[in-house]
Amino acid sequence: MPVIVSNIQAQKVSEITVRVNQRINTVPASMWGIFFEDINFAADGGIYAELVKNRSFSFNDPLMGWKWISKDEGKGDGRLYNSGDLLRPDKRYVRIQSTSDNGSYGLSNEGFRGMGVKKDAGYRLSVTARNVDSDIAANLVVELVDSTGKVLAENQLSGLTKDWEKYEVILKPVKTEAKAQLNVFVKGKGLVEIETVSLFPVDTWKGRKNGLRSDLVQLLADMKPGFVRFPGGCIVEGRELATRYQWKKTVGDPAERELIVNRWNTEFKHRSTPDYFQSFGLGFYEYFLLAEDIGAEPLPILNCGMACQYNTSELVDMKDLDPYIQDALDLIEFANGAVTTQWGKLRASMGHSEPFNLKMMGVGNEQWGPQYIERFKKFNSALKEKHPEIKLITSAGPGPDGDRFTYLWDELVKLNADIVDEHYYQSPTWFLKNASRYDAYPRKGPKVFAGEYAAHSKGQADPTSRNNWESALAEAAFMTGLERNCDVVQMCSYAPLLAHKDAWQWNPDLIWFDNLKAVPTPNYFVQKLFAANKGSYTVSVLKDKEVIAGKDSVYASATIDETSKELILKLVNISQKSVPLKFSFTGGSVKSQNANMEVLKNKDLSAWNSFSTPLNIGIESMKVKVSGRSLMLSLDGNSVNVLRIKL
Repeated sequence: MPVIVSNIQAQKVSEITVRVNQRINTVPASMWGIFFEDINFAADGGIYAELVKNRSFSFNDPLMGWKWISKDEGKGDGRLYNSGDLLRPDKRYVRIQSTSDNGSYGLSNEGFRGMGVKKDAGYRLSVTARNVDSDIAANLVVELVDSTGKVLAENQLSGLTKDWEKYEVILKPVKTEAKAQLNVFVKGKGLVEIETVSLFPVDTWKGRKNGLRSDLVQLLADMKPGFVRFPGGCIVEGRELATRYQWKKTVGDPAERELIVNRWNTEFKHRSTPDYFQSFGLGFYEYFLLAEDIGAEPLPILNCGMACQYNTSELVDMKDLDPYIQDALDLIEFANGAVTTQWGKLRASMGHSEPFNLKMMGVGNEQWGPQYIERFKKFNSALKEKHPEIKLITSAGPGPDGDRFTYLWDELVKLNADIVDEHYYQSPTWFLKNASRYDAYPRKGPKVFAGEYAAHSKGQADPTSRNNWESALAEAAFMTGLERNCDVVQMCSYAPLLAHKDAWQWNPDLIWFDNLKAVPTPNYFVQKLFAANKGSYTVSVLKDKEVIAGKDSVYASATIDETSKELILKLVNISQKSVPLKFSFTGGSVKSQNANMEVLKNKDLSAWNSFSTPLNIGIESMKVKVSGRSLMLSLDGNSVNVLRIKL
């Protein structure tokens, strides 16, 4: 806990000068954001609140996630049919025939590693079905059961007609269950065909049907992000171009969106998830809504005619690139166009007549080499001609240095690119050493987007343990350097964002979750502290007339919040020991006061937030005495500190 100078006289005190009136750089509104990629079951099975896996029998294995079951000695037969639509061979339905008078026969769905349901909460079940045998008044019974088969909730769908119709009922479980399953039966004799089975909590984010999981979205909203980058990431590229992300297939009626395999399905043999697909229930329209809901700018990333270079490296021929460019132009129309345009009209029909005010988009993800530059040139020419107001994000490749990185930067400078996306997944030591990375970057030319970064430290058996305090502390130190250089670095986002604890492919991740709850990591709280205390512009904070980037184990940045009239100091101590500091405030009026201070700390660098101890590391609030133009403060060892001082 911060203490007054009398308690720290025995230690050498570092003297720091803050020039309150020395305005340096405007902090962009987009400075701290989030990057959403559908990895680790982040979308289906995660933030997209659908509980039924393979709800339309569209997986490559059409009955994956389903199994035929009977109840009360029921007998019957089940068959899978293709709809016969040559353009949509994935459109299928099942026929359930129950042949016993009293028993039931049907299907059970396992969900995404189970279905998380809560006691007395409402769950909206919808089934698209028809009664094949009009001589029998067939009834469908739907029930939620726990892992032992005990019924948690039950309801009935009656009055089925011979035509395809959508039927809805509400299920309310009598207890909370993390691994529930859904059963759909034909009760008694009957012959019924089912096309789609869907189950959503009634309490989605903002109560929307086809909605998002409230607790996860709330955690994102609490971060106050400046932007949302979506939908990736490597899924934008696809393993090959056929499985690239195509935004036009993710808008319109969710029931008509064509499912594809997820790029992370079998990427890692040790974390293979063959049931990982993209239903696109969470599509571009929903991403735009999400960004709007949480007050962030949308940042869509589009394929540039290149598949993942770690997989097939497949390219579209330059003469065939125009449809990819047209997709980008049409996306601008979808986001910003008048309702009289083709794509603006579609947006309006989905419920959003006002434009989304798109200002930027990414061309490609982690592409590299001359093949990327020649494709970007063509995108850049076409987009700047028709939409010069749209900023374009370009790739610096998958790493923070090396030949690929240097080549791309050299070429993009020549092209006067808007913003270059740098990625770094490195050790905590790298982050500490690179807090001054951008001090020497050119102040003119392309700006930087730190689009994917995370400190990768060694963890323990628990996969969440790689999100330990060592990694978060190193990221915080690095982020002070990003903030100091916000005239160059205009946007930043940690990656990946979300991970299901039973279905992850990559760690560390910012937020871990299971079917019922979410665990924000220490890294999450670092991001939240920086974003919630962004400030309007930077001011000088120096020790011995130098920036504070690791000297005496301290890292620092300072901003002024013009709205609240506060000086915001961000201070990171990476030493195990406390560090005494003496601040002198020059060039402005600082009143004597008890200032607000928020702290993250832990003596154990290997500590983390687990599902059993979710708040092991969290934000603590306290008061610090400021005596006019000076402040004596002791920073706890291994701590991140944000101090707000009224001016």
